[in-house]
Amino acid sequence: MKYKIIKSVKVFFISILVLLTLMVVLPMLFPEYITKEVKTFANSKLNSKLDFKEANLSFFNHFPSLTLTLHQFSLKGSKPYENQDLVSANEISFGINLKTLIFDRTVTIDEIYVSDANAHVKVDEKGRANYNVYKSDSEQNKKTDTSSTSLKLSSIEIKNTHIIYDDKSTRMLIDAVGFNYLGKGDLDQAIFDLDTQAKIDDFNFSYDGEIYLKNKKVNANLITQINTNSLNFIFQQNDLKINQLPIDFKGKLDFLANGYDIDFKVQSIKSNLHDLFTALPPKYVTWLEKSKVKGITDLTFEMKGKYIKQENLKPDVFFGMNVRNGELNYNKAKLPANNVYLNFRAKLPSLNTNELVVNLDSLYFNVGKDYFKAKFLSKGLNAPHISTQAKASLNLTNFNNAIGINGLDLAGVLNLDIKANGTYNATVHKMPTLNGTINFQNGKIKTKYYPNPIQNINLIASVNNKTGFLKDGSLYIEKGGFVFEGKPVNLFAKLNNFENINYDIKAKGELDVAKIYKVFSRDGLALKGYIKADVSFKGSQQDAQTGNYKKLQNKGTLLLKNIAINSTYLPKSLIIKNGNFNFNQDKMSFSNFTATYGQSDFLMNGYLQNVIDYALTSNAVLKGNFSLYANYINIDEFMQNTNIGSNDAKKQEPSSPTQTGVIVIPKVYDIAIEAKAQNVSFNDLDIKNISGKLLVNQGKLNLQNTNFTVAGVQANMDILYFNQSNTLAHFDYIVKASNFDIKKMYNEVKMFREMASAAKSAEGIISLDYHLSGKLNQNMMPIFPSLEGEGTLSVKQVKMKGFKLFNAVSAKTNKEEIKNPDITKVDIKSKIKNNIITIDRFKFKVAGFRPRIEGQTSLDGKLNLKMRLGLPPFGIIGVPMTITGTQENPKIKLGKQTEDLEEIEYNPTPNNVQ
Repeated sequence: MKYKIIKSVKVFFISILVLLTLMVVLPMLFPEYITKEVKTFANSKLNSKLDFKEANLSFFNHFPSLTLTLHQFSLKGSKPYENQDLVSANEISFGINLKTLIFDRTVTIDEIYVSDANAHVKVDEKGRANYNVYKSDSEQNKKTDTSSTSLKLSSIEIKNTHIIYDDKSTRMLIDAVGFNYLGKGDLDQAIFDLDTQAKIDDFNFSYDGEIYLKNKKVNANLITQINTNSLNFIFQQNDLKINQLPIDFKGKLDFLANGYDIDFKVQSIKSNLHDLFTALPPKYVTWLEKSKVKGITDLTFEMKGKYIKQENLKPDVFFGMNVRNGELNYNKAKLPANNVYLNFRAKLPSLNTNELVVNLDSLYFNVGKDYFKAKFLSKGLNAPHISTQAKASLNLTNFNNAIGINGLDLAGVLNLDIKANGTYNATVHKMPTLNGTINFQNGKIKTKYYPNPIQNINLIASVNNKTGFLKDGSLYIEKGGFVFEGKPVNLFAKLNNFENINYDIKAKGELDVAKIYKVFSRDGLALKGYIKADVSFKGSQQDAQTGNYKKLQNKGTLLLKNIAINSTYLPKSLIIKNGNFNFNQDKMSFSNFTATYGQSDFLMNGYLQNVIDYALTSNAVLKGNFSLYANYINIDEFMQNTNIGSNDAKKQEPSSPTQTGVIVIPKVYDIAIEAKAQNVSFNDLDIKNISGKLLVNQGKLNLQNTNFTVAGVQANMDILYFNQSNTLAHFDYIVKASNFDIKKMYNEVKMFREMASAAKSAEGIISLDYHLSGKLNQNMMPIFPSLEGEGTLSVKQVKMKGFKLFNAVSAKTNKEEIKNPDITKVDIKSKIKNNIITIDRFKFKVAGFRPRIEGQTSLDGKLNLKMRLGLPPFGIIGVPMTITGTQENPKIKLGKQTEDLEEIEYNPTPNNVQ
């Protein structure tokens, strides 16, 4: 008996030893074979590149499974993301079926283990995704599969992985940090059920840039049916928990070739209202720590339909929420907000915002004996049909204490009663029928951003429209006012007939805009300004439009100091340092109005007319007449910047040039200005002592009889300018300048250097009388093929030193005297069109010779000139020659044969605008 026991023990230990030996030896026998098989298998099944640094086999990594571990693993995405990682990990392990390896000499992968990995799923704006890495059956059959490796998964385990799903076609972003997953099922089957356990430490979800879930914990037990043939997912049983909120998720998701087919239904039925707040963004969770929340809530979210961007197919979306027996009590308030009752529904068919239906069937709550109740129904956005009722009697101190709005202190008694029903459509002069009153007494608003409150707020107002036509609408502010920093502001207003407004408005008070802005602002933002008003306006919009000013009773004064004005037409802020305004009927007079815009400064006197109609009507024209004086104006600062949006600017490559835009002239101005400026800067051009008349009318700017000095030259010009878009403008320019120094002009004027580069070494005096028109690009520079013009360049006395044209003629004719000629009293007439300057015939004398020149030169420097060199003494005998090539490299040939330069007609395409 003892011998049998000893024998059994020996057999046991020998078996253990053999098993351990096999566990050590087997990985040593098969690593190269298995690694080769896995790579062959991957290449036959994948459209993308799979790579790893090294591989090893072991029983001990995921005992008792034999696992192949790939170190520094990466899998690239499919087009157009083939150069970016879809999945990367320090290591990823594949469980190998030991039976098939030993007896069948085949590698069967039945388990996958991933840890500490990064997965970044991307879909671009066109719906192209980086996860289409698995070859279809047709693609695989094109090549003979020499691999003896198969994929028959029964388990997938993922630990501590970071997953990002960034879909730009749907504007959806999911970021899951600390993703842990265990999935089991017959994954080798075409259709199988996947039993899943998942846990996410930090889950974030945003749509269209708006964050809906942030830093949430997720626990899930899911059963999903997967069809690998059609890439179809059916979510059969999905119990989720976001923080403490339980959620049931069912539906299906089909991945189509060009989109998705979606049928989702997410519900949380008869959940605790407190648990709902735990799933909201962090700022609400912070509030929840000090609050007592009771009640039952139902939540439903549904999305159903196909999303195919190319076919403009989008799913329907529905969201519903109910609250029953709700109670909110912040920081142990004496009176909670109780009896909270809510029914809310929203529908968005085909994600079409114009078909949006928002139905707040009812909202009700009490604070002690006070109450608030409301209903709201809206259909569509462009011409919405609105039906709403709101009624309240609230002590805002009690309400604020019960709700606990962070950083906001409210006081006062609010009584509200408003009803509205009907469609708002301004084009047919319709609005909802309306009847409402608001009474707010002894109010106070204080925020954490400014130490002192806005107080003594009183508002008694009513709004009414019984028929639904704009002409029957009315607004009456019987009493309006508040006190801020010890200074009262009072307002009275009575408006009737919203189609042709009859107004009676009185306003009086002082307001520090900077301080009152801080009441509602955040730290780090600033707005300065001071307003003092004592004005009254009484009349009708029709009288203002028709010029029946005797019926208007508009008067008063308005004082502005350090006010910042931002406009879509201007890239910088206009700062009004001092503005004294007097209102008289339809006029608003300016007295010693001083302002700055960037580096520019202005002093203005004059008036604006039609101010009331301009304020009340979107297309009304503002008229005015001013005198303006400036020490300095920088025109470049008025140019538009076409890089819209800070996010797009951040995405630009550092080396990409920043585009600007042309100066935009609004069409709603009819203003005349007698202007004088000591210094004006434009595109490195310094202009001094400019004076003239500036007319702005119907989107056009007209400078008339403008005198100025540039590079020491007195000149006169007329300019007509208007923009055709934000990046294209038209100009018409007439200039007369007498006796200017060509060398000084070249050295000091950048535009002259660029358009007359051949004048680099010239010296002397010339005059110009020219008319030029054309287009300007987004950098306010001329588009050469668009230029048209004609005029005369008069040469008084010029030494053509260093001109390569005359150097080439001198070399060709062996006449040294022609090399640097002195030219006196010559008028050169020319025309410009289609990028060609056509020069009329002109003659001059030099060292006894009598040259005669005519022909063409292009704005990009090409030459096609005919020249006759008249020989001394009288030039009767001459040598004909042609000059071609470029200004930098002229080519001289004897004879009369020439070829016209190729004209470039202006074609208003984006390429011409660059």
